[in-house]
Amino acid sequence: MNLTDWIVLLSTLGLIVGYGTWRTRKQNDLNAYLRGGQDSNWATVGLSVMATQASAITFLSTPGLAFESGMGFIQFYFGLPLALVILSVTFIPIFYKLNVYTAYEYLEERFDLNTRLLTAFLFLVQRGLAAGITIYAPAIVLSTVLGWDLNTMNILIGLLVIVYTVSGGTKAVSITQKWQMAVIMGGMFYAFYMIVDQLAPHVSFLEAIEIAGIHGKMEIVNFNVDVNERYTIWSGLTGGLFLALSYFGTDQSQVQRYISGSNIRQSRMGLMFNAVLKIPMQFFILLTGVMVFVFYQYNARPISFNEHVVETVMSSDRADEGQVMLASFEAIQEEKAALLGSGVTGNEEELRSLEQKQIALNESFGALAVEIDPDVETKDSDYVFIRWILENLPNGAIGLLLAVILSAAMSSTAGELNALGSTTMNDFVKRLRKDRTEQPGDVWRSKLSTVAWGILAIFFALSARLVDNLIELVNILGSLFYGTILGIFICAFYIKRIGSRAVFISAFIAETIVLTMFFTTDIGFLWYNAIGCGAVVIFATLLSTMPLASAQPKD
Repeated sequence: MNLTDWIVLLSTLGLIVGYGTWRTRKQNDLNAYLRGGQDSNWATVGLSVMATQASAITFLSTPGLAFESGMGFIQFYFGLPLALVILSVTFIPIFYKLNVYTAYEYLEERFDLNTRLLTAFLFLVQRGLAAGITIYAPAIVLSTVLGWDLNTMNILIGLLVIVYTVSGGTKAVSITQKWQMAVIMGGMFYAFYMIVDQLAPHVSFLEAIEIAGIHGKMEIVNFNVDVNERYTIWSGLTGGLFLALSYFGTDQSQVQRYISGSNIRQSRMGLMFNAVLKIPMQFFILLTGVMVFVFYQYNARPISFNEHVVETVMSSDRADEGQVMLASFEAIQEEKAALLGSGVTGNEEELRSLEQKQIALNESFGALAVEIDPDVETKDSDYVFIRWILENLPNGAIGLLLAVILSAAMSSTAGELNALGSTTMNDFVKRLRKDRTEQPGDVWRSKLSTVAWGILAIFFALSARLVDNLIELVNILGSLFYGTILGIFICAFYIKRIGSRAVFISAFIAETIVLTMFFTTDIGFLWYNAIGCGAVVIFATLLSTMPLASAQPKD
């Protein structure tokens, strides 16, 4: 990065944060601070919902996931449009009718205080952990770019998000998210254009798609019925549906975005905006990663995209072994480029074989790094896109793409911290005190709750380590809790004969089942959403027929 990149990066982020903070500097009551005054139009609602979901992990990790395994992850979103239609018809009118601050207030109306607190607690645990991951992802980027300590980056990014989230509350988050999404999508379109442009001397766009297909990267729909398969059309339409229902319908970080709409119609239109555009947006981001894969078929590709892995090997007393692997890796790259130069047709099998050899060398190189330093993180898919940006974009554009990643981090984390603070304030602090009316210090108490969760998220980020892929980690984490939460809401909305005691006990049983399956089986994580939800509904229905668990349901 040079001075131009720094100017682009800092001015972009500074203008967005400064504008949002200035526009929302007079938030003096809870309604304004936690619900933004409920005067947002559908565009603000829609972009805010999208920005809260689209964290830095989306734009950092998704291209790396596509580079590694192709377009199949898109199936994860197949159930989302139907889920948003269901929520628009059922959940939104109830939330507006009850004039709630959080989704969990309704559960006390329908069941009892214990059920409300249990559900809010499950949300706080899941979303608090996820907030740490959304801080950790961009910290990886900056630590790579600047060579700064990763822990220092976690702390700096966390503090930046805390400051502007606390300053203006929900409205500051929603207003800034509009501009952040503009920066994000503008930057991603530019990156895609540059990839295709740099491929042009070698191959056309359609030919690039053909090469990606040879390596299995364009397999969009998988009809396999194996439940251990992570992404299939069946897991997307079922598990993905349940995950989207729970995330958008019961996760306060999303509910808080659309109950800020000026009326039911504006909130519904905001969700429909996402129903129409979410899958195309994710398809485009995945396709960007696939194009990066094709780019590295023609251009020099590092044996590991994580430079720290290479440094670990090459600076050790086993550098000679690393050099041998590196020479073999580069020789395969040259052989691959020669084959592609003679044409793809007839060379498909050999191209696939060469790619597998490079993958094997990458794994062997990583294993060597682990033997040298057991703490080194060898999984490098989350580094793929940022490495391409740093090595192949002109100055100024690098600053813009880093602004994209950091804008996504700020928008998503801010929405999460805002929701964590409001849930803590409304469902615990305000609800459990004797006088539940709004008091003069409530806005400050909400701000302190947000600060506390921000500090806790930083702590989680400091404890994080790379796994297979960060975007998968976030969704796995959500799937462990969302099914149970959704099951509670399904019972509340649609099965009126189920009482509070039955649903409370069933929630514990369902969560135990999900966690046990996670630690003892290899079932694809999307299925946990359907399993958790189904377990709550089934056990609550059965228990409601038993005298000890059939507490009279509220009307």
